[in-house]
Amino acid sequence: MTAPSRGPHPEPPAEAEGREPEAAEDRPAAGSGAPGETPAAEGREVRTADPDGAREESAPDAPDVSGSASEGPEASVASEEQPSEPGSEAEPEAEPDGSPEDPPAAEGGNSGNGDGGREAGQLSEAQAELAAQRELRAKIAQRKAERAGPVAAGERLSGSAAELLAAVRAVERGEKSGSAFYPAAAAARPAETAPPPRVTGPRPAPEAPAVVAGPAPGPAPGAVAAVRALLARGRTPEESAPAVVEALGERAAAVLEDDPWRLLAVPGVGPEQADSFAQALLAGDCGPGDPRRTAALIVRELERAALRGDTAVPSSAVLAALAGRAVPDPGEALERAVADGVVLAFPTDPANPADPTGPAGAAQETAAAPTGEETEDPDGDEEAPTGPVLLSLDRYALAEESLADGLARLARSGPDTRWESVAEPTELTRALAAHGLVLHTGGEAARAEPAALAGAARSLGLTAVVAVHSEQAARALGPDAVTVAALLAGAAGPGRDEDGAWALDLLIVLDAPRLGVEPAAVLVESLPDGARLVLGGDPGQLGPAGAGEVFTDLLASGVCPRIASRIPDPGPVGELVSGIGVGELNQVEAPGKEVVIVPVRDAGEAVHRTVQLVADSIPRAIGVPADRTQVITVAHHGSAGTRALNTALKARLNPGPGRFGGYDPGDRIAYTPAPGRTVPGTVVSADAAGLRLDCEGTAVTVARDRVGATLRHGWALTAHQAAALRWPAAVVVLPGDAVDALSRPWVYTAFGRAERHLSVVHGAEAALPAAVATIPGVPRTTRLRSLLTALLSASGGQEA
Repeated sequence: MTAPSRGPHPEPPAEAEGREPEAAEDRPAAGSGAPGETPAAEGREVRTADPDGAREESAPDAPDVSGSASEGPEASVASEEQPSEPGSEAEPEAEPDGSPEDPPAAEGGNSGNGDGGREAGQLSEAQAELAAQRELRAKIAQRKAERAGPVAAGERLSGSAAELLAAVRAVERGEKSGSAFYPAAAAARPAETAPPPRVTGPRPAPEAPAVVAGPAPGPAPGAVAAVRALLARGRTPEESAPAVVEALGERAAAVLEDDPWRLLAVPGVGPEQADSFAQALLAGDCGPGDPRRTAALIVRELERAALRGDTAVPSSAVLAALAGRAVPDPGEALERAVADGVVLAFPTDPANPADPTGPAGAAQETAAAPTGEETEDPDGDEEAPTGPVLLSLDRYALAEESLADGLARLARSGPDTRWESVAEPTELTRALAAHGLVLHTGGEAARAEPAALAGAARSLGLTAVVAVHSEQAARALGPDAVTVAALLAGAAGPGRDEDGAWALDLLIVLDAPRLGVEPAAVLVESLPDGARLVLGGDPGQLGPAGAGEVFTDLLASGVCPRIASRIPDPGPVGELVSGIGVGELNQVEAPGKEVVIVPVRDAGEAVHRTVQLVADSIPRAIGVPADRTQVITVAHHGSAGTRALNTALKARLNPGPGRFGGYDPGDRIAYTPAPGRTVPGTVVSADAAGLRLDCEGTAVTVARDRVGATLRHGWALTAHQAAALRWPAAVVVLPGDAVDALSRPWVYTAFGRAERHLSVVHGAEAALPAAVATIPGVPRTTRLRSLLTALLSASGGQEA
């Protein structure tokens, strides 16, 4: 395969790679909308391979896998064959109020402060999982407070910075609520009456009964009626009353009466609507500088940043957002918000080159304290810290502080001589003998190395668990593997003792780049003293759906050994993907037509050729059936997005009226049981209980009123949805109207989903090699690396 000639490529928007999928992938792409805007790729040097031996001149309806760019473009697909684009749907980042385009089925759906980002009617399973994590974190915080000689984070800080850090510690100790300003709505989950007994070995996964994804408990009628009356007074649509109670709790009416801008916590409500509601409710007795308004706007800005993957935001960005909303004195408003505990402020680490407000960004931070400007203490005792400042919601500040403490505890673990007795020592076992925290990097084939540690641990009489991010991966690794979600929920893996710690000696987490800061904090803090942790993954892939980038921060910090695998991914697909990982779109030999390039001129032709590949050419020439071939594209919206492609693929592969909420038996689906998790499956039937699915062997029933919130058609997925999964064949669609969304991590992840065969429907022209060569992805703003380097001296960690 020969890469097209390289050329300039525009800088991607801020919400590009590694971000929460709905916020990142659903933004409008350049030139999206009308097919035919992408020029033909004439004269490009592209190696093409047609599984059937057919050439590009074949008629449009011929089952052809590829064509030669030099032979001339194929005739356009007739307009009736092109699915219409849902142009009336709002885009999350394009709309001024930021309301998501398709939030319920979003790949991420991460809420910024526990309520503002959570969708109305959120799935009860997700609520229970989040509540379980909060409950466990409370136990962990109590255990840490009672532990003798705790590791003291932030020991180098002083003055106001130390006081702010002490506020985070107060949250951990339970002296202050983790959601003191905007408490999260309580999730429906019964509290445990007694701590679970400690289990001395792995707990086998229970027989999987049918999972029922029912609706969340409905709000109390009285609370809804009170909110409905209040909304009527504020000249706001009354039908949103249940969503308001869902977001703000049973006292929603009293909350809004006291602070009308709390309406911004309701999904889909923008600042303009909240301002109008407040003006009507307060009879004009408010202004743009009202402290309640500015506090709500600040929280909203940080919540939106969390959807993009950031755990903290530079103060300059928040000040700019406030100025854009006509706040009279943004610096004073931000100062008041920090003083009131709305957000926490932290000095940045100027020595950290990865910090966006480090050396390069420090000069841009000129706001009033606590936003960076030097000010004198009112009592004249000392000056407040100067320099750039990061702002964080207490939810993410708590998670990062807790995670940093746990990682430091593991990194400081002493040698474990038991690992020196392994019959066949490897680099990994030697590292585990000396260190409690080890990183392992490599591609798909390299996953076997850390996974094999479980067997080595058992030979030593140790208890080990391998955790992955999908049921598909768990099945491939065997009975010893569990999913991260099942491990956190207690459905698989070891039991917990009365302190909430797992009864295990070694935890191996594969696909670690998919770990966000909150689940990572729970995983790490659940490890008992003396346990070992191995985080394995491919750093070139897309980051997690939630906030944080734990694996990347750990790699950059250098506080623990890193073992780089030497096992290459096999075959032409592996060779191609390996080259992309280092920024090169190389030519690969594909004698068995393992890699095929299909040039297209516009989005309509891209859809037509994709359907042709999945339904005809790949099954006939490669031997992979349509139900084992996955289409991956850049976004949900657009002429060649998942919606348009799923419409066309359903019409060809499983036509039907969609009598069950838009679905028919046999439809492929993407099921989202909780934010950040996508499970592929198939529609089986429907009855009074809801829509019945087969999700890779597990029976799932989705209640009728949850279908729209948790399901999409699944013939076509985004790269974020597909990140933890693989298929025998993959068709990656690169329409010309989505080139601004391309980056090296996106291409690397999408191309790497194919095991045997990869077809690339290519309309991106020179943007593809440019993205691979020059766009490494958008970094996230986090505090974990700085916290780790503060906890551990440079000599305390070493990189293998």
